[in-house]
Amino acid sequence: MTEGTGNQSTSSQQGSGHRARLRRRILTGRGDVLEDHELVEYLLALAIPRRDTKPLAKQLIDEFGGFCGLLVADSDALANFPGMGETSAAALKVVQIAALRLVSEPVREQPILASWQALLDYLRADMAHLAHERVRVLHLNSKNRLIRDELVSEGSIDQAAIYTREVIKRALALGSAAIILVHNHPSGDSSPSRQDIAITKDICDAARTLGIAVHDHIIIGKDGHTSFRSQGLI
Repeated sequence: MTEGTGNQSTSSQQGSGHRARLRRRILTGRGDVLEDHELVEYLLALAIPRRDTKPLAKQLIDEFGGFCGLLVADSDALANFPGMGETSAAALKVVQIAALRLVSEPVREQPILASWQALLDYLRADMAHLAHERVRVLHLNSKNRLIRDELVSEGSIDQAAIYTREVIKRALALGSAAIILVHNHPSGDSSPSRQDIAITKDICDAARTLGIAVHDHIIIGKDGHTSFRSQGLI
């Protein structure tokens, strides 16, 4: 799709005045009162400067299930949406990247077990609104500092594969002293399934024989999260 196919100079002039008001609210610290569509509108205006981006912003939020769903949406799906393009899609994705970098800093800089809430905040920001299932393994050293945050698999809307042998093999290769399993439920319900419980038991059993601790298995959903350790499942 071609970006900036908007037309009339009159609407462009009207839009520039509205845009200036949004900019003043952002720069004076009043950005917290902006509606979701206004945030998206302003981001798109940076990529498409001569176009009224409010209608497009509202369409995108409706299409992708809200502001958070929009930011985590697939890049190609964003770029191919009518009225969008690669530049506009990148303007949205850079916000997601910046937000994740901000919330992940405590996770990267501190021992995981000492910054547990920061870890949960990071995982929810990254995974709670995904439309497909994603499995990750966090590899920790003997001081519980993060060695690697590794994507293991991505699946369809309700299924992603995780294999015990591959998880353990990778932990050995990295010299991990401990691991944390993480995956999301696109349905929004973070309750573990029987399959989740079974595969976690298999991984825990295999890891234990090699002296690798499994600190937790965390399931992320829009409704919150479930910790296997808190539930007594590990």
